[in-house]
Amino acid sequence: MQLSITGKNLEITDSLHEYVEKKISRLDRYLPNIIDARVELSVENTRAAKDRQIAQVTLRTKQTILRAEEASADMFASIDAVLEKMQRQVNRYKGKRGTRRGGGEQAEFEEIPVTEEETPEDQPQISRVKRFAMIPMDEEEAIEQMELLGHDFYVFFNANESEINVIYRRRSGDYGLIQPELS
Repeated sequence: MQLSITGKNLEITDSLHEYVEKKISRLDRYLPNIIDARVELSVENTRAAKDRQIAQVTLRTKQTILRAEEASADMFASIDAVLEKMQRQVNRYKGKRGTRRGGGEQAEFEEIPVTEEETPEDQPQISRVKRFAMIPMDEEEAIEQMELLGHDFYVFFNANESEINVIYRRRSGDYGLIQPELS
């Protein structure tokens, strides 16, 4: 497993690096096919001191991407909390993986910076573009990927319909499916 630790508004000390490395290595026992782990530690200037120290962990395997984020007043507490959350996601993923029909691999996002060109100030501007490869999957697999990532929506290539669809979580707790049609 390749581990990368980055800091935003924070210097990564040797003790902090060792602590993260020790904690992340434990996840390898439960999910041995981790390709890489990315840990981003940041300090945000928020009003609430309890939410200033943020730890985000992203694990990538051949089948999926797992991501978790936690915030607290202490960086070590944030790291512990995010790794507990990640452990629950790993357990949930391993439990669901046995019932899947294979192939639901999550693609890595590629962020493309958008250069500023002369545009009228009243026009909305795109600040980031993401491109990713889509692996065909059914609606259940898309829901599973969305839940594993902790998102409210998920764009996927629907293998049953042979088209791009969007699955999303409704306020009522159930799911919606958007199937665009060209007019």
